[in-house]
Amino acid sequence: MAGKVVITGMGIVSSLGYDLETFWKNLAGGKSGVKKISLFDASSCATRIAAEVPQEFEEFSRTLVKKRAAGQMTRVSRMCLVAAKQAVTLSGLDFEKEDKTRCAVIMGVVNTGNSSVEKDTSPQNTVFKSMTNSMPAWISLEYQLLGPNFAINTACASSAYAIAIGMQMIKNNMMDIVIAGGADSIINPEEINGFNALYALSVANDPPEAASRPFTSTRDGFVIGEGAGVLILESEEHALKRNAPVHCELAGYALTSEGYNIMAPMKDGAGMAATIEKAIENSGVAKSEVGYINAHGTSTELNDRYETMAIKRVFGEQAYHIPVSSSKSMIGHTIGAAGAIEGIITILSLKNNILTPTINYTDPDPDLDLDYVPNVSRNKEIEVALSNSFGFGGHNATLVFRKYHGN
Repeated sequence: MAGKVVITGMGIVSSLGYDLETFWKNLAGGKSGVKKISLFDASSCATRIAAEVPQEFEEFSRTLVKKRAAGQMTRVSRMCLVAAKQAVTLSGLDFEKEDKTRCAVIMGVVNTGNSSVEKDTSPQNTVFKSMTNSMPAWISLEYQLLGPNFAINTACASSAYAIAIGMQMIKNNMMDIVIAGGADSIINPEEINGFNALYALSVANDPPEAASRPFTSTRDGFVIGEGAGVLILESEEHALKRNAPVHCELAGYALTSEGYNIMAPMKDGAGMAATIEKAIENSGVAKSEVGYINAHGTSTELNDRYETMAIKRVFGEQAYHIPVSSSKSMIGHTIGAAGAIEGIITILSLKNNILTPTINYTDPDPDLDLDYVPNVSRNKEIEVALSNSFGFGGHNATLVFRKYHGN
């Protein structure tokens, strides 16, 4: 088994910005990216709000994506490639100096966004636009990488799974470098109406910014977000050899299946608790070292209740002293991209010693009594942080990140 796995690059596309600096500034400032839907006429939908990527992204993406390739990609696939290119640039990688057979690409993809709102789809490009494997393929093509490239679909935990499997490939000495992450958008009438039929989405349309209310007594469902998050994973040895910037260590993970229900989590958060417990055990950190949890925190009745119960089950009395916050209060639920985007947020929290808030926390649920970092960011030095992702179908993932102090 190889030694440590480290993160050397990150890229982001979200409703709060499509570069890391802008994104972090808005997130740490407690800004909401939720607005009225502009991608289509949502007036007939019960939910008419979402956290859309700014329209200016399209112009920006043209500077990074070749014209012919862009015509064969969906808007979501372009988000993915842009985030990947940002991550590679930040990492300082020059793939011409690397053994390309030891460079992999793994993306969490629930769908490609080739829905009724996608523009310029034609018989000549619809197959390419619909291929869920296209996102990792485009990244591999961009850098002519020769290691494995593939997509993973485990619903809302997809990109967390991608990161975890990337880590394992490096640990097993199969790869030196893994580009891991995900991209997603389900902002279309078909899926909004479908989730509304399941009573999963918020219908608190006015004001949009206040709709995502994790851990509160008035939460009424999640708000859809969209975007992409991509990380560069490397073995510590490889990163140090090329004098790469190291942003943190990926200390461990756990992936589990609840085997319980296609939609609802296991009662009282038992499956979530088992995942968190295994992740801590696998990472070799002590529970007392965990200083922050980036919660799955969807703003749904069951998730927020059971995730809170799971944290208490794992940490006991210590749970009341661990800050827990939900990024989804600001950027919505980015589905397949959530694990990667929220993993990046967790890394930035470790690096900057700033915990991002759970905004709209104005009416606490008396049954949910942890420290949810209400409304404003908090300065706090932390050494270890967890990022939770729990998906429909019982797909659970917890990633463990640790501040990097050198080898």
